[in-house]
Amino acid sequence: MRARLAAPVRALAMIGLSIAGIGAAALVVLCAALALLGVGRYVFPRAVSLLRTVANAARRLAGQLGVHIERPYGPETDAAALLAARTTWRDVLWAFLDPIIGTWAAALALGMPLYGVYGAVVQPFVWQANARAGGTNSYGVIHVTSTADALAAIPVGLALVALGLYLGPILLRLRARWARDLLGPSQTTKLERRVETLVETRADTVDTQAAELRRIERDLHDGAQARLVALGMGLGNAERLFDEDPEAARQLVASAREASSKALDELRDLVRGVHPPVLADRGLADAIRALALDSLLDVDVFADLPGRPAPPVESAVYFAVNEVLANTSKHAGAATISVTIQYRNGVLSCDVVDDGSGGADPANGTGLRGVQSRLAVFDGTIVVDSPPGGPTRVHLEVPCAIRSE
Repeated sequence: MRARLAAPVRALAMIGLSIAGIGAAALVVLCAALALLGVGRYVFPRAVSLLRTVANAARRLAGQLGVHIERPYGPETDAAALLAARTTWRDVLWAFLDPIIGTWAAALALGMPLYGVYGAVVQPFVWQANARAGGTNSYGVIHVTSTADALAAIPVGLALVALGLYLGPILLRLRARWARDLLGPSQTTKLERRVETLVETRADTVDTQAAELRRIERDLHDGAQARLVALGMGLGNAERLFDEDPEAARQLVASAREASSKALDELRDLVRGVHPPVLADRGLADAIRALALDSLLDVDVFADLPGRPAPPVESAVYFAVNEVLANTSKHAGAATISVTIQYRNGVLSCDVVDDGSGGADPANGTGLRGVQSRLAVFDGTIVVDSPPGGPTRVHLEVPCAIRSE
């Protein structure tokens, strides 16, 4: 109901944006012509910025109507790049076409309720004054010449108000969907962005894999390998002492047994860091439950998965959740965490919500940026909602297929 009551106000805002858009687009065209002549290159970027401000306001208004319009702008800021940018001229085209194609929807969404209010509230009180002044009183098809005619206009006016409030949001959404075709990114822009994302994520993946290999090599060299070398030396010494000092040989063998046990534990820890056995054996949901049991905080896990995703996706989500839980334990000051994992419409999603102090920002920490890089390889995303004072909600999404169990 609130959306219906707000429709006339939004329609008025759309009409205002159409007028502002025409002025801004005309200024862009004028400054572009001057820039081509070499005298408007400093003014042209400001004109484009003004038009983009109007277009962004139209996008926000469309978002209030449930029509999301992504901003298609790139990093270009100088006059030459803005002149060559397709987004500049798509905005200009929208500004010139919107009053012709789209304004009728806003006019109807605003005009019907206003005309209805006039007939139901104003007309019964002004028809006599208009008649005395020699004017004509007509409300739609009703020619008002008496009190009975004025009263007959009231239900018509109320019907127009109801119809306008009912149709208003529908008309405005249709207009917003039309605007999305010009104000949103084109297919070419989407493909260019996709290529850029693939290049970036591929480079990040190569760097991450190289760093992971270096870490494994370092851990093997400093840990298990060193223990195995010491184990071999200890057994060699035990072999030499076996006849001369059996007791010392037995002690060396016992030490070697202890060293082998520690080396085995280190190898298991290393394997667990690469691909945890619980993840391979029992799947994502149980692996995250195992993380919850190991956490120092109170972690509740809710899972609704019809099967298992591909192992690389499963591993990426597992380590992403592990990183989020670790960050929460270190920095959030939280007491409880809830983890919800589900699969809907081809998307594996995970929500991690804590009752901590909030204020988490992926731009200020390597942990969340690492999660973002890990998921981006699979077209995954991370969204952090962490107002000061909390709570913090980290939403992970990865499009993937799931094998039914």
